[in-house]
Formats: sequence, structure tokens, C-alpha cells
Amino acid sequence: MAVKIFVGKLSFDSTDQSLNDLFATYGTVTSATIIMDRATNRSKGFGFVEMEDLKSAQKAIAELDGKEFEGRTIVVN
Repeated sequence: MAVKIFVGKLSFDSTDQSLNDLFATYGTVTSATIIMDRATNRSKGFGFVEMEDLKSAQKAIAELDGKEFEGRTIVVN
């Protein structure tokens, strides 16, 4: 069962691929999506990562919450 994780306070320069790469070190990533503003086509500063299993997701949340990623301290939950 896939587990969806919220990732906030992302850099506006972050991409789906960089988010995927960050979480891939903790397990299999099913999807990684940064939410974009429709009017400006600019990142809204948050996104979602879906991981394949609960154990990998919990480890990623525990280790990445409050860490610096691309110049910003991210929130992961």
C-alpha cells in the first residue's frame, strides 16, 4: 500500500525530480509532485511524495523533517 507524504516549505526552484531523488534514498518512490500555481506556473512551495511502503515512508519522515533541502528547511509529515 502506497503512503502519501506532505512536504512543505520547499524552495521555489525545487523540481519533481529533485524531490523524487531526495526521497529515493529511503525507499521506492511511486510519485513525487510539486504543486504549481495555475496562473503563474510557479511552485506553491509544497508537494507530495508517494512511497511504496509504510516503513520506508516513516523513516523518510523521521530523517527529513526539519532538514535543509535546496536552501530551505523543509517540513515533512
